[in-house]
Amino acid sequence: MKRILSIDRGSSSIKFAVYEIGAAHEQRVLVGGVEPLGAANATVRICDERGADPQETRRLLGDAKPVAALLGLLHELGVNFDAVGHRLVYGGLAHEAPARVTTELMASLAKLVPFDPLHMPDALATIHEIETALPNLPQAVCFDTAFHRRMPAVAQRLPLPRELWSEGIRRFGFHGLSYESIVRGLGEEGTRGRMIVAHLGNGASLAAMQDGRPVDTTMGLSPLGGIMMGTRPGDLDPGVLLYLLREGRYKPAELDEVLTQRSGLLGVSHISADVRTLLARRADDVAAAEAIELFVYLAKKSIGALAAVLGGLDTLVFTGGIGEHAPVIRWEIADGLAYLGVKLDPARNAAGAAVISANDVGVIARVIATNETLMVARHAWTTLFSASVNARR
Repeated sequence: MKRILSIDRGSSSIKFAVYEIGAAHEQRVLVGGVEPLGAANATVRICDERGADPQETRRLLGDAKPVAALLGLLHELGVNFDAVGHRLVYGGLAHEAPARVTTELMASLAKLVPFDPLHMPDALATIHEIETALPNLPQAVCFDTAFHRRMPAVAQRLPLPRELWSEGIRRFGFHGLSYESIVRGLGEEGTRGRMIVAHLGNGASLAAMQDGRPVDTTMGLSPLGGIMMGTRPGDLDPGVLLYLLREGRYKPAELDEVLTQRSGLLGVSHISADVRTLLARRADDVAAAEAIELFVYLAKKSIGALAAVLGGLDTLVFTGGIGEHAPVIRWEIADGLAYLGVKLDPARNAAGAAVISANDVGVIARVIATNETLMVARHAWTTLFSASVNARR
């Protein structure tokens, strides 16, 4: 039995959990987060295994480093662990499987920063900080892009000059650990046939699968592509970007900020990136209503496109913070998809039941909680310990 600290370092928060994992055992010990990173009110929060009953909540000092604060608080509470697993957004062509952290691996991953400058620098810095604080502790990394690497080549290819393909410019797709979590949770029977999973949160994407295998996805080379998100625009006509640069509206660094921090639900509404806030205000605020309307429209449009790729639909899964907790968004996305066989049961949907589809339709609609930190912990245990465990048997 090993204890794994599972870390998901984002651009604005650190999510973490500690799991006890063995060959036939999985148990979450605690869960928590550090957020909002870089803000004066940044807080480390540790809860029990259910995610409730906060055991400790501590405000960070102005100059405190969040990773050091997290490690210090866990040590203070007597929480020990045998290894750390990290979610990395981008793995590129070279990294499809979870891997043990080594000097050589870190050098390779550093070369991928230009592909995802929003997430990779902080994630790599987190690994370095833990290595500095706990040099003998093994660490492993898992890649969000890995799940989609089995997509057909036609789904990965971008209509660009051929030499760019060999340089790694292609559709990678993201949220792979979330999709893997859904597939593992449903099992072989639950994933049989044509399935679309809608991972809807501050970052949002959809993926099409056939018998649990990836077929297509909405995100592309970077997490900026696909459908509208909290602060990211999703797919854009590249002419928009060329126009903004050519006319001097933004310098490249400024445009990067617009695309990563000031677009999406926040950009359209000029109010918030939080769906809950926008839903509460849309009856009286035109901009809030327009932001929700566009988010729903683009998600619905993507479901239609992915269903065309699959040749129909058997299962539709909602997951992610919005997908799991916003029944009105699920209802409005499903409205108008009856031609695919999608029809929700109002009571089941409002309650967030495991199955929210009506009885008299062909498509099973589900709500499933994703568990990316568990997937990271599983991969870390397998990568770092399972070989030695099996060797002793």
